[in-house]
Order: sequence, then structure tokens, then C-alpha cells
Amino acid sequence: MKVKGLRWYIIALIALATVINYIDRSAINIMWPYIYKEFGIADVDNKNALALITTFFMIAYALGQTFTGKLMDIVGTRLGMTISIIGWSISIALHSLARSMMSFNIFRFMLGFSEAGNWPGATKSNAEWFPAKERAIAQGIFGAGASLGSVISAPVIALLYVAFGWKMTFVLIAVLGLIWIIPWLFINKANPDKHPWLTEKERDHILDVKTEKNIQNDTAPVLNWKALLRFRNTWGIIMSRFFIDPVWWLFVTWLPTFLKEQFLFDIKQIGAFTWLPYLFAAAGSLIGGYYSSRQIKKGITAVKARKNAIAIGCSLMLLSLLAIVYFLNNLKDTPTLAMVLIGCTLFGFQFLIGNIQTLPSDYFNGKNVGTVAGMGGTAAVAGTLLSTWAVPVLTKTSYHSFFILAAILVPVTWICIKYITSKK
Repeated sequence: MKVKGLRWYIIALIALATVINYIDRSAINIMWPYIYKEFGIADVDNKNALALITTFFMIAYALGQTFTGKLMDIVGTRLGMTISIIGWSISIALHSLARSMMSFNIFRFMLGFSEAGNWPGATKSNAEWFPAKERAIAQGIFGAGASLGSVISAPVIALLYVAFGWKMTFVLIAVLGLIWIIPWLFINKANPDKHPWLTEKERDHILDVKTEKNIQNDTAPVLNWKALLRFRNTWGIIMSRFFIDPVWWLFVTWLPTFLKEQFLFDIKQIGAFTWLPYLFAAAGSLIGGYYSSRQIKKGITAVKARKNAIAIGCSLMLLSLLAIVYFLNNLKDTPTLAMVLIGCTLFGFQFLIGNIQTLPSDYFNGKNVGTVAGMGGTAAVAGTLLSTWAVPVLTKTSYHSFFILAAILVPVTWICIKYITSKK
């Protein structure tokens, strides 16, 4: 049996895994403003408690990015992704058994470590299944899964919470990941060079047999973390993720709390409004990937195409965040406009992040892609932890400092991208 366009089925499954990943991780942020009192937490302490829970998740996520990145390089993406999604499905189900902040923190740690594998696994899989000229659009499809997961999670979790309560909500969303494993193992039987369903035309297209790249990949050494840190480009990728990813996580973690405090939303209203910014983000992910891929097809080098896309994304983010800061007091009466401006910010983020996440496969040979991607993910979490700890302090009186912090991080990220050289 031969299947035309098999690589698109693979990336579709990875995007679906990312949707599930975001539904699972978003559940606590959406339900938290309405369940924290069940754990004996006072109103004044609820943001600090959520920051603590998020800290446990992010520390594990940081560790998991690096270790699962290495895992993907050792066992391959087929088995590595399977291990990762089984781990996070079990972890999210265990949330239903939480009886205290301590048990919540333990389960969040387990979830963070296992969910981390989705990112280096997806980046490595895209490097295996797509030539350089298509890699950004593939990364864009995968990135759109994160945004789509956030679009779906708010209304779905709100409905499940109202219908079944918070405990059963965690159990039901855990089932999604276990179901995903079935088509993943069935379709992703082997790498492109050995997959029995690939047509020869698609195999040659994926492997780009007319270039010397595959010969270089076969002879390239597998480098450890210390050796990879000797490269300038490794640091450029790591630092750009350190500064830009906290902006995304500021909204993923705190948007429901912001809506409750700024607009006095109940959980049904959060479910009705929160999806909109992430719909913008999904569009940004696809358009950003398409933009750089199209530039490459026109003859522009991959390095320049990625940097052009990142520059556009940074510009859109900065303008949107500055507008929010300037109009924040007036936005209290226009929540829809607030959601549109936040949506423009997330559009810019997803426009650029897929291109940043593609950089490891542009600058490093295949045997080291997962490791570098994981290191970048760990740096992203380190930056996110710092911003997470800052939020309860920054938002005591208003959210102006919250958005100012996000705006400052954007140009710093661009400086890091400029630091990257064109040398592979």
C-alpha cells in the first residue's frame, strides 16, 4: 500500500497531539479561579497559589525539555512521542485525586515533565519528514495545534466543569491522549527512508536526495550538551526562547484570572471569550510558516527567510502590547477589543515562534536536532518561571506592569536572533 502525501498525515497527528497537550495543561488555569476555595485558599492568596502550581509544572517542563529531547534522539520520535503522551495522560487523570496543594503540585510536576516531550519530538519529526523549504510550514501546522488547543480548551473545559465538576473533567480529557496513540503507531511505522507506505517520489522529496546533506547527516557526530554549548548559534536559539516564550505563557497561565479580575467574568463567560485570542494565534502560526517557506521557494536562503519572519512577528507583538498598555484603563468597558489586541499579540508570537523552533533543524545535523530543541525549550521554561513569579507582585494594583514586561521582552528577543550567524 502506498499513501500519497504521507508526511502531511504525520504532521497532522503531531498537531492533534499538541491540541490535546494544550487542553490538558490549560484545564487548571481555566478552572482555578473557581475551585481554589475547595483547597482552603483565601481570595488574597489565590494568585500566589496558582503561581506555585505553575512553578512545579514549569520546573518539570524545563527538565523534561532537555531530557526528552535527548530521548527523541536515542529512541526516535515514534516511540518517544508515545512514551511522552502516555505519561501526560496518566498525569492529568491523577489531578482528579488531588486533595491538597501538595498533591496538586506533585501531579503538575509529573504532567510538566511528560508534556515537554511534545516539542523536541515535533521539531525532530519535522526535520525527518520535511525538507528545509517546507519545514517552517510544518512547524506552523504543529504550532497551530497549540493555539487550536487553547481555542478548544476554554469552552470544552467550561462545559465539562459545569456538567461533571472539576474531578471528572481531568479524567475525561486524559482519555484523549490514550486514544491518539492508536493512529500514531499505525501510521508512523518507520522513518521516511524505510516507511513501506511512502511513494518513491515523496521519499526522494523528503530526503532531498540530490544534495549532500544526507551524507553529512550520516557522518555527523552525536554531540553532548556541553559540546553543543560551544556553538554561538546554540546560545542564540537558547536565549531567544528564554526571552520570547514567557510572553506566550503570561497569557496561557494568567488570561482567565485577568478576565475574572478585570471584567468580573464567570467561567461561562471565560469559555465564551478566551478562545478568540488563540484563534488569532492559530492563524499566525500557519501564516508565519507559509511566509518563510514561500520566501525559501523564491530563492531566499532559509536563514534570511526565518529572520524576516521573526522580525515581522516581533513588530506585530510590540505594537499590540504597547496599544494594550496605552488603552488598558479604557478596555475595561470593551472586553471584545481587549481580546482582539491580545489576539494580535499572540498572532505575532505564533508568526515568529514556529520559525525560531525550526532553527535547530536549520543549523544542526539531524542527530543533534532534538537535543538542541530540548535545550531551547528548557531555556524557555526558565524565562517563564521568572515571569510567573513576578506576576502576583506586578498585578497587585493593576495589569499595566504585566503588559509592559511582555513588551520589553520582545525587542530583547530580536537582539538574540541577530546574534545567530548563518554558519551551519
